Amino acid sequence: MFDASLKYGILGLARSGIAAAYKIKELGADAFLSDTQEAQQVPSAQDLRRDFPCEFGGHTDKLLDCDVWIVSPGIPLTVPIIQKGRAQGIRLISEIEFGYQIKAEDSKIIAVTGSNGKSTTASLIYHILTKLGKKCILAGNIGDAFCAFPIHKPGIEYIVLEISSFQLDLIKSFAPQVAILLNLTPDHLNRYPDFAAYCDSKMGIFRYQSSKDFAVLYQDSSEINKRDQSIKARKLYFSGIAKDTPAHIDGKFIHVGSEKLSVYDLKIKGRHNQLNAMAALLSIQALDLDMSQSMKAATSFKALPHRLEYVDSIHGVSFYNDSKATNCDSTKSALESFERPIHIILGGSDKGEDFSLLTDSLQKHAVKAYITGDTADLMREAWLGKVPLEFAGDLASSVRKAFSEAASGDNIVLSPACASFDHFKNFEHRGEVFKGIVREIKREKE
Repeated sequence: MFDASLKYGILGLARSGIAAAYKIKELGADAFLSDTQEAQQVPSAQDLRRDFPCEFGGHTDKLLDCDVWIVSPGIPLTVPIIQKGRAQGIRLISEIEFGYQIKAEDSKIIAVTGSNGKSTTASLIYHILTKLGKKCILAGNIGDAFCAFPIHKPGIEYIVLEISSFQLDLIKSFAPQVAILLNLTPDHLNRYPDFAAYCDSKMGIFRYQSSKDFAVLYQDSSEINKRDQSIKARKLYFSGIAKDTPAHIDGKFIHVGSEKLSVYDLKIKGRHNQLNAMAALLSIQALDLDMSQSMKAATSFKALPHRLEYVDSIHGVSFYNDSKATNCDSTKSALESFERPIHIILGGSDKGEDFSLLTDSLQKHAVKAYITGDTADLMREAWLGKVPLEFAGDLASSVRKAFSEAASGDNIVLSPACASFDHFKNFEHRGEVFKGIVREIKREKE
């Protein structure tokens, strides 16, 4: 499917764009690289200039000499250069689509998308496959880019991909053997005209599947139920409510087919992670692999960093880092994961969400909310007079204020319900800063 006579344009020089460029070069074709950042802001600029024709500081009409553009998921499809490329008839694809076009035929793809839980579910599937002795990779929106692996060569049995809506917006043929949609809740409303458009983007993961493939779907989602009639793949549902689905939970056990797994044997915390585990195990069933051994493997899987990650305990107060909670639904899951009411730290950069959606959960599960970041005024408007609030300033002040008011046995949880770009590079940076603050407090109290 790869045509070495085509000239590729790479828009955006983050890890996926760079991986695609080097894969194109390895396959014998030409690539022109373009980024809006100045060269000094791109860590690998010197190497890229040595290996490719490049431009930095803006996308120019040089890109119009290319036949195909591989567009970074971070670039909105409304920017002028994209509109110009479309008007010129240039084919626009994502790095995920390019990787699919060049991958060896003997590898099977398990692709995971959804508003929340993607990283945990994809990592759990990869963990299970590895424990089963399968040769597999984990890529996409987690870890290394899809094209960073030797995917064009035979020998990789399974490719597990975490996929974002932005990556799905530019697929043209991508058809995973197993596609998982975990949930649909409001997110990225600063990039889509409305929630319906965002949901339709997520549904794109099933667009090119056939009746030979599998679609793993969350039955309890009304938004998914509205849209699942268009899916051609064989549908496998999981549910936290219904008992007649291929995978369900009865409160104590996860059931997949005739096998069951005690929820108390899972190391990942919360109801939402029990649903993630069901989806992961259902995908394993779709691959016709040993379910008993897969359930055993699932019990050794630990929470990922920044996803309800236990940090430490100081004088009986436990700290959890849930910095990856960048939308309201994810924070709601965090609130519902603890038996004892929590002190929660919220706020960050705005993604266009309605924070009032969290009011009921905060009232039920939070002792107090400590607000920081650029969304402070929006959160004040949503919760003032309804939830105990503290506007402590920056993250460090919020953590310290929460600790000063917590009693032994309490939990302090960073679960912002917002993106991190107001004061941090990304959610990982925010989470690491939070953990550093906890370490400082512990040194002071020892």
